[in-house]
Parts: sequence; C-alpha cells; structure tokens
Amino acid sequence: MPPDRTEESRDRRSGDLESLRAIEAVWRIEAARVIGRLARMTGDVGAAEDMAQDALVAALERWPRSGVPENPGAWLTATAKNRAIDQLRRRRRLESRQKQIAHELETAARGESQEIGLVREEDEIEDDMLRLMCVTCHPVLPTEARVALTLRMLGGLSTREIARAYLVSDATMSQRIVRAKRTLAEAQVGFELPDTEELEARVGSVCEVVYLVFNEGYAASAGEEWMRPELCREALRLGRVLVGLLPHEPELHGLVALMEIQMSRFRARVGPTGEPVLLTDQDRARWDRLLAARGLAALERAQTLARERGEALGPYGLQAAIAACHARAHTTAETDWERIVALYDALAQLRPSPVVELNRAVAVAMAWGPQSGLELVDALAGEPALRDYRLLPSVRGSLLEQLGRWGEACTEFQRAAELTRNTRERRLLLDRARACAWRGGDGDRVRR
Repeated sequence: MPPDRTEESRDRRSGDLESLRAIEAVWRIEAARVIGRLARMTGDVGAAEDMAQDALVAALERWPRSGVPENPGAWLTATAKNRAIDQLRRRRRLESRQKQIAHELETAARGESQEIGLVREEDEIEDDMLRLMCVTCHPVLPTEARVALTLRMLGGLSTREIARAYLVSDATMSQRIVRAKRTLAEAQVGFELPDTEELEARVGSVCEVVYLVFNEGYAASAGEEWMRPELCREALRLGRVLVGLLPHEPELHGLVALMEIQMSRFRARVGPTGEPVLLTDQDRARWDRLLAARGLAALERAQTLARERGEALGPYGLQAAIAACHARAHTTAETDWERIVALYDALAQLRPSPVVELNRAVAVAMAWGPQSGLELVDALAGEPALRDYRLLPSVRGSLLEQLGRWGEACTEFQRAAELTRNTRERRLLLDRARACAWRGGDGDRVRR
C-alpha cells in the first residue's frame, strides 16, 4: 500500500521543526563563543556578529539536510571565517583596516586543521567570552543598550525576541543595538581584557546587566504577564557562564545564588489563571527545593571565598543571604525576620538606597509589627527617588491594612495601581483596594 502523502508531508514538516529547534538551541549556546572568537581576530564586535549571522544562515540551509555537526561551534566559526574571506577577496578597493582583517582571517584559516571539530584551547575560548562580556557591558554604553547588546551577542536572542521581552517594536530594538555598536566603534573600545583594576569594574557592570535582566523577568515592569521566565532563565545562564569564567569571584557566586533561590519560587508566584501570588500567600510546597539547594550551595561558596579574602559579602551576596532566610523557612512565621533586618542594614551600608530602606521597613514590620514598619515607610515619603515608585504606596497600603485603617489602605492601593504598568499587578492592587473599601464600609469606592 503506497504511503499517505499527507502523512509524509506532516512528518517532513515535523522533522524540519525539530531541526530548527536544534539549530536554535545550538545557537543560544554557541553564539557568544563564536562571536567572541571572531571579534578577537577582527577587533570589531559589529563585524564579528555579522559574520556569525552569515554562518547561522548557512547552518539553517545545510543542517536540516546534513544534521548538526559533532562540533557545531567550530563549524560556525570556520564557516564565518571562510565566508568573510570570500567577501573580502571579492572587494577590489579595500580600506587598510579591511586588509588587516582579511590577512588575519587568512592566517587563522591556514593554520586551522581541516577537521572542523578541532577547536582552540579552552582557556583561549574563555578569554574570548570574557572579552565579549566586557565589551557588551562597557560603561560607555547606556544601561538599556548594554542589556540589549548582551542579550543579542551573549544570549543569542534575536532582535525580535529582545523587543518582545521589553515591549518595544522590532525597529526600536534594532536601532538600539545598531547605536550601541556604533558607540563602541566610535569610542574605539578595544577587544582585549582590561587590567585587573578595570576588569573588576567591568565585571561589576556585567553583573548589573545580568541582574537587571533577571529582575525584569522576575517582576515584569509592564505588559500583561506578571513574570517573564525566559528572561530569568537567560540571566541565570549568563550568571553561570560568568562563574565558569571567574570561579574565584565571591560576588558572582552570590549573584547566581540570588537568582537560583528566587527562581525556586516560580511555580508558587502565580495562580491558576496567571494572577500574582504574594510571598506570604505562596504554597511553599510548590517551591523547587532542588533549585533552592543549588542556590544555598552557591551562597556558601560565595561566603567561603569572601572569608578567604578577608572580605564581607557584597551586595548580591547579601541579597542572596536574605533570599536564603526565606528558602530555609517552612512558613512566613518561621522566617528569621530579625536576621533579614540585619542583612538589610549591611546592604544599606554598602549600597545606600531608598529602595533598600523600603525593603528593610517591610522586614521591620514582620519582625516587630506593622506600626514599626509604617513609621519607617512614612519617613521615606519625601524621597524624590520614590515619588513615582509603585511599591511605596503598595507597602504603605499593606501596613495600613494590617492596622485596620481600611480607608487609608484603599487610597494607597489605588495610588499604587495608578503607578504600575503591569496589568496583572494593577488588578491585584485594585482587588486589594476593593477589599479594604468593603471592610471599611465603602464598597462602591473602587472601580476597575
């Protein structure tokens, strides 16, 4: 009996989709390494990414037929170099810089084994990755550009994926990335490892970018969804890459610990229809204990490394220690709130911030009662940095609610709802405002 052509077509489409998913997964893993190697040879991050993209196009054309090679990263690198050489050879009028690039590429290609599976030494690859991280997170770039460029070059995300994650148009994100590359070129940012002192500052910038990406995923600032897990997963992946590159830096372990412990709560942070579930209301049985254990182990490593250096934990390590207090407690009541207050005291010494003080006020309220926390929150009311910060009225509303001051709590929750751009968070705040209004005898006060 002849095979069903419809079934054959369906199987072919299924195979094509599987090939595309495999290529996408490979690209996410290999993109940074490939771009890093090419950038080291060309000295131009923008040109390196263009070459890597050309190699990706070639992979999309060939791998669905031939299969993913044994060493896809080396295949992509070799293909990118060969295509670049061909393009450079076809140009008749080469500028001096292009000639230099062509020469370096040809030299590298001649010295390379015919076996595509042969790669450079692992420490050289790691240096390329670290160089690339230092470039994409260079202080000459504004924060939003660092985030976009890092996700593009280190994360292997497409412009469309990054744009969707940050709720901007593809064109806007594309322009942001192009401007970032142009800024790096105009500033003549070199593709070399900075000296020890500057490297520390650059790594700090990389950590800041990873932290910002994670926070946007953990509590989305705008849009329809409460969380964007894909951003958190990418931030954690980059954090683990950083730890692999610089395994003796305590703050990197602290950053990874913080992200792993926070991510362990993911399943409990949303309800059946995607609605936010606050920490005090979460079913802790749904927390991922394996991920939490990994985070606690990373925190212990950070503490050990810090002690060996004769240092205290840094800001990320302290935040991880705070998250660890929650991870170790079986209930909200069992949480060591006094230790959390002390950790916030230490964090405020390192990174003075009204936001840190607001978080500390919450811990004080949990440790010694809502009135104590409310006094601290009221003292922050005049802080310019918190004027339009939605969590200030949200926290104040929660403390007033605990004190039975329903009308005032309702007003604060409404104010917080006006300040947030996240749809899910707005609904939660309006629901809390409505509940306070009903308990205060003014149930018609809050409108959706």
